[in-house]
Amino acid sequence: MQEHTFLTYVLIFLFTLLSSALCLSKLIPFLRERAKQPIYEEGPRWHLKKAGTPTMGGVGFVLPVSLILLIFSAVLYFTGEKYFSKSLAITSTFALLNSAIGIFDDLTKLKRKENAGLSPSQKIFLQSLLALGLLLARKFILFESSVIYFSFGAFDLGALYYPLSFIAILGTINCANLTDGIDGLASGVAFAIGVALFYISAFTNTEVAAVSAALIGASVGFLIFNLHPAKIFMGDTGSLFFGAITVGCAFSLGNPLIIAFVGIVYLIEGFSVILQVTFFKLTKKRIFKMAPIHHHFEKCGWSENKIVLSAIFLTLIVSLFAFAIFV
Repeated sequence: MQEHTFLTYVLIFLFTLLSSALCLSKLIPFLRERAKQPIYEEGPRWHLKKAGTPTMGGVGFVLPVSLILLIFSAVLYFTGEKYFSKSLAITSTFALLNSAIGIFDDLTKLKRKENAGLSPSQKIFLQSLLALGLLLARKFILFESSVIYFSFGAFDLGALYYPLSFIAILGTINCANLTDGIDGLASGVAFAIGVALFYISAFTNTEVAAVSAALIGASVGFLIFNLHPAKIFMGDTGSLFFGAITVGCAFSLGNPLIIAFVGIVYLIEGFSVILQVTFFKLTKKRIFKMAPIHHHFEKCGWSENKIVLSAIFLTLIVSLFAFAIFV
């Protein structure tokens, strides 16, 4: 990595960290009066004391991250790295539009004063449009093929590439949303994903390294206020943004399968819900004390901070395999 390039990543990290922290310090008193989080009634009963905590805190990092990445995209374009510039603009736009869905969902919850915003079908429909848009943009603007790349070779998935990619996009974004269930978990996992993606991409992909630096800065800036006991929640505004950023980076690295490694916590959270629901329908019994699985660990006596630290370490450890397989 060239010295000036590393300095650029450090500046992106510092900008997103400081601007996110500053925005959130101003947002918290504003949102405390206007955006109090409705608590899911079927969740753990001890979460009821969190009622009234301001939500939609994702706005505090979505705007700084989007701003710095679009500026960096312009810099790349005018310095001749047009492919990376276009790819970064596509990833940033995709993440921002997913966050817009989250904003609409959060506002709907606040209007109804309950933890039910857009219906699942409405969410999936809107997310499907954005997923198709992402795939079409990468195909017709970046001229990407159905080839996926590993450290040991490349494979053409042919017609399977697009349906598998579509499922991966929707799955990742919605599993990221499920992860936002206890203080610091979604932002802690986003921090670990940012670190993992940075050491995977720092020497090979300018775009993903820049996004990773921004992701680390934004998540740390948010964790200052979101670690237990949380002073603010990110809401779907933030969790959908983090999920979409992860998706964009995976495609930019040439292989959406990398999500299964860097996004291992997202995968576990999603599958815990699928297993719980399926098993209960078949047997009327439960595998976990509560799903998603972070609530199971809560009911086993784990503190929220212990769950967050475990998720961070798991992401970083499993991501080492991604480095071996994909770089």
